[in-house]
Amino acid sequence: MKPCEPPTPSPTADFPARLIAWQKTHGRHDLPWQHGEPYGVWVSEIMLQQTQVQTVIGYYGRFMARFPTLAALADAEEAAVMEVWSGLGYYARARNLHRAAREVMTRFGGRFPSAVEDIESLPGIGRSTAAAIASFCFGAQEPILDGNVKRVFARVFGIDGFPGIRAVELRMWALASELMPACDGAIYTQALMDLGATVCTRSRPRCDACPVGTACVARASGRQRELPAPRPAKVRPQRLRFALLLLSRGQILLERRPGHGIWGGLLSLPELAAQTPSDAVIEAARWLATRGLMAGEPETMTPVIHGFTHFELHLVPLRLRIPAPAPIAGETALQWLPLTDAHDAALPAPVRRLLGRTDIE
Repeated sequence: MKPCEPPTPSPTADFPARLIAWQKTHGRHDLPWQHGEPYGVWVSEIMLQQTQVQTVIGYYGRFMARFPTLAALADAEEAAVMEVWSGLGYYARARNLHRAAREVMTRFGGRFPSAVEDIESLPGIGRSTAAAIASFCFGAQEPILDGNVKRVFARVFGIDGFPGIRAVELRMWALASELMPACDGAIYTQALMDLGATVCTRSRPRCDACPVGTACVARASGRQRELPAPRPAKVRPQRLRFALLLLSRGQILLERRPGHGIWGGLLSLPELAAQTPSDAVIEAARWLATRGLMAGEPETMTPVIHGFTHFELHLVPLRLRIPAPAPIAGETALQWLPLTDAHDAALPAPVRRLLGRTDIE
């Protein structure tokens, strides 16, 4: 490995040098995936996409206990992976993680690839995530640009515009490449992540503790709240969905969703092809009749509201009671599950909240 030499004093060289020195003393060094094998680092990086560290730590421990090796993950059924991931959200991450594990087994002989290009070719891994894995595990000197880094760059260097806009993002990538030091890449990369997560936070940044605070444009101009610029305001459309809440002797009927799309591979309530409450009642009767099920009149319950990035879901449950939880011939996606066990199943977040309500039974 190339020995480190003191950087030539300049605005860009001073920034990484300050961060590297700060990280050695003030950065995070005890996260469960640090200093581990590429498999564990990769799992953590995928979990950390759009999810905070404190939330990830518990899920990471359970996931690694269930799938301790890459081969174990590749051999697992998708349903088992989704069950362990349940509650962490953004379920496409889990499906891609599973697919990628199988690709590593077939394309790379079971060894996690070391080249950035090969890492990025795996499902669910973008440029920044690939660079982080390569840096932490294989000593690569590759720039990253996750949400924390974008916030740091926007404030320290006074970059206007929403970072999700292509032109702004390209400017930040150019800056990330320019700032990347010739050595100590893993320490610098961790420093950037730690600075954004613990000091240069979204709200109430700790500017007095910042190693580059004296050179920060946002701090000097009092623009910490303005930078980075927020996503342009956009009214999220509402989508109304009706679903069956079928109960029988302490059990609930759940349906395994297809492996693609929102909530792919999770267990959920059977949904109805209806646009209005009256249509939903008619569709519920038709759904039951085609499966040979008998039930009383459906009760329309209070909707569960769940926000997605691009729309707001209003899920309206229709509760029906079935005399006995008999198997349904030809419907392999449907299964009866005790309500007491359903809370631990791989459920979408709004369905989990619904089953936790006191008015279910």
